[in-house]
Amino acid sequence: MIQAFGLTSNPRKEHPPAVDDVSFEAHAGRVTALLGAPGAGKTTTLRLMLELQHGRGITHFRGRPLHRIAHPSREVGVLLGDVPGHPSRTVRGHVRMLCAAVGVPVRRGDEVLEAVGLESLRDERLGVLARGMDRRLGLACALLADPHTLVLDDPAGALCAREARWLHGMLRAHADQGGAVLISTADPKEAARVADRVVTLDRGRVVADQEAADFSRTRLRPRVAVRSPHAARLAALLTKEARAARRSVEVVQESGNRLAVYGSTCADVGEIVFRNGILVHQLADEEGDMGPGAVLREDGAGALRPARATGTGRTPAARRPDGTDPTATRPTVTRPTATGLGPVDEGLPQGEGAHPPATGPKHGPAGPDGLPGNRSASPDTQEADRTPETRTGCASAGDDPVL
Repeated sequence: MIQAFGLTSNPRKEHPPAVDDVSFEAHAGRVTALLGAPGAGKTTTLRLMLELQHGRGITHFRGRPLHRIAHPSREVGVLLGDVPGHPSRTVRGHVRMLCAAVGVPVRRGDEVLEAVGLESLRDERLGVLARGMDRRLGLACALLADPHTLVLDDPAGALCAREARWLHGMLRAHADQGGAVLISTADPKEAARVADRVVTLDRGRVVADQEAADFSRTRLRPRVAVRSPHAARLAALLTKEARAARRSVEVVQESGNRLAVYGSTCADVGEIVFRNGILVHQLADEEGDMGPGAVLREDGAGALRPARATGTGRTPAARRPDGTDPTATRPTVTRPTATGLGPVDEGLPQGEGAHPPATGPKHGPAGPDGLPGNRSASPDTQEADRTPETRTGCASAGDDPVL
């Protein structure tokens, strides 16, 4: 069991701390997800827990802080960033070096390589491993000393769907055997799908601590994804139909020719498309992210009060349905105007241009090797921006092994 008490990072100059009074628990036998957008403080929180960064607060692993555990690697297996090591070192050589460092027999290294499906790549160099194989090696290093607890920073980041499913299955197997698993992620859908409990961070503070079922109910809601070369016309028709029927429907025009329709169904949208002869390239049900603001409203009022439109297709200015900040690139929302239906840049006065997308620096990879004491420092507020579009490949590793 993990118990974090009042974790607070040291502020830099006049800036507020990246993590401010974060407290939560991660129980044994369960997978706990630390959820937050890039820059929310997830990596900093993990580094404070592992005593890799100066700050206030303390974390207990089964009742003891890490510095009072005689063999930390046998209690906590860690994966932060990419696996460190010389690019010319072989997979087997790297694992055997770690075996000597943590004091386990060399045969244990062969066992974990077989467990993660890397036995056929034992002689490959670290520098040529694909992203999926690097994640497998990182998990093998974390499991090397057979720890009770796993702490992993965005382990499925940039992985293809097959490798992500395999990794999630390994984490679930570890939890089912009685271990505690704590992962960080920026994807709400991944958190709802993988975790038993979700702790949401926003600007370095805990804004929600929920069971996965409650998180899905309050944070995610269904929507209809539509892609059409006539997206603007279709958005106007959907809004007009919603107003005529006095239905609460939001129509959000996203990038390209894509629409996100909240409060409707594929059947209703399909009928409107058919009646008006509009060509569509996609019509599918999806789960939409309401953003951490919806959770904040729920906690503050005692009951969920999600922002819903009243038939106008208007999206609240405080938070877009995909959970991103409206001060970045804003979605175009179709709503009635004085001169008819037309696209309006939501949250800005008519004629005012949208703000440029918010950008920020990235830090280099932190170097986990399964040993909490051998991490390289990284800036508090510069979490890596990992997106599925930055995949570097998904190599095949045969059948998925089971621990």
